[in-house]
Amino acid sequence: MKHRIWDLPLRLFHWTLVVLVGISIYTGEVGGFELMDYHQLAGYAVLTLLGFRILWGFAGSTWSRFASFVKPTAILPYLRSLVAGTGQAYPGHNPLGGLSVLAMLLALLTQAGTGLFANDDIMVEGPLVHWVSEATSDLLTRVHHYNSKLIYVLLGLHLLAIAAYELLKKERLILPMITGKKAVLTGGQAPRPLREAVTALLLLAASAAATYYLVNHL
Repeated sequence: MKHRIWDLPLRLFHWTLVVLVGISIYTGEVGGFELMDYHQLAGYAVLTLLGFRILWGFAGSTWSRFASFVKPTAILPYLRSLVAGTGQAYPGHNPLGGLSVLAMLLALLTQAGTGLFANDDIMVEGPLVHWVSEATSDLLTRVHHYNSKLIYVLLGLHLLAIAAYELLKKERLILPMITGKKAVLTGGQAPRPLREAVTALLLLAASAAATYYLVNHL
């Protein structure tokens, strides 16, 4: 029997983030004044989503919460079980998957954050560049540049992990992130769609307001 694992707000966050990161990568690599406007807008949207995800990590349903998958002490035992071929199926993120989620969130937060202070020495600069010295802005611009390479690596590892679990372990990861359901045992809380929707909208609005204030009034 399949159970609801991923709530709708988390699934919408995930796929919207995929689209926005794709836009950010394309506009950042191609460049040009007009595309860089879209690059910045996508960055603000990513920052808003990340703020929402951090809040949802405490207010979301069982398997969306950080407490369900941030378990550093479980990583080595899980790796040993994979090598031994006895790795158990987890309803939500397994310990290694949880680590990858944190790494991706941190890398994207670093990318969006440094973008606020970055410049290209020609015509585009972040909205908070006036808060730091030119040398600091140049440093954060370099971090922004090199961190994008790290994001490419993390994305590649993410796709490889999905392929490995889908092909080798026959564990579906993509479909559940669309439907929200997995055929696993779960002790998670019962779905509360209306409550989740209201809470998610409030948290998203708060995150959007914080990003708007950060970009336009600091």
